[in-house]
Amino acid sequence: MATKPRIALIISSTRPTRWADKPAQWALKHMQAREDIEVELVDLRDFDLPFFDAVASNAYVPTQNPNAQRWNEKIASFDGYVFLVAEYNRSITGPLKNALDWDYVNWGRKPMGVVGYGSVGAARAIEQLRTMAIELQMVPVRAGVHIGGSDFYRVSAYNPNPEPMEALDGVLGGSMKDTLDQVAWYASVLKPAREAAQAAAA
Repeated sequence: MATKPRIALIISSTRPTRWADKPAQWALKHMQAREDIEVELVDLRDFDLPFFDAVASNAYVPTQNPNAQRWNEKIASFDGYVFLVAEYNRSITGPLKNALDWDYVNWGRKPMGVVGYGSVGAARAIEQLRTMAIELQMVPVRAGVHIGGSDFYRVSAYNPNPEPMEALDGVLGGSMKDTLDQVAWYASVLKPAREAAQAAAA
């Protein structure tokens, strides 16, 4: 029996005061409830990546930095990704851009989905991230989860009495399901295709 695709939920903010952990646990719960994927939470805080200073992309030169090597190995172990996207000044976080730059070969031919949060649900950052993902040969799925506006205020730290994330299940549960359905489908299709290509090249 084929193994289930492994999907990473990647937290993109590394600030000590970040809000990301609350939606991360909410998204993780939804992902773990599925039977068609295996899930791991991946936190950029755990890798201590330096600003990209390699002589070239690892598409051309093997990565030398040990922390970046560990990051490359982690990314290589997955069949798809869901990025938890915080929007900083209308773009993705610096740590996420840096993490993307530290790898090229291990992102390719894998799907990516998004869960974004902010005043407009991180829509502007997510559009930029999808463009970056295409350059890295990922497959961005159409659906996405955008926690924005009054929904964001209901659950965020800006509210003096924030509600639990589960309060948004009725509003965003459908978007979450669509996103994960698409990520899981592409992961199940692309995983054997990648394995066949790797076997043929061996």
